Amino acid sequence: MIIFLNGNDYECATGASLPKLLDELGLATKPVVVEYNEQAIFPREYAQIFLHEGDRVEIIMLAAGG
Repeated sequence: MIIFLNGNDYECATGASLPKLLDELGLATKPVVVEYNEQAIFPREYAQIFLHEGDRVEIIMLAAGG
């Protein structure tokens, strides 16, 4: 199925979960902010999110600096 990931088409398995997507992208252990269909998602809610055709996911990496 196709979702929109950071504004681009991305093919993932039907019924994939948000944690599975983050793992697939190598971001499962990284500090990220996730927006799912225009709503910010708390990390404690990630496991409850299952992706569907046409969903929009924005992932922003957090970086410390000075």
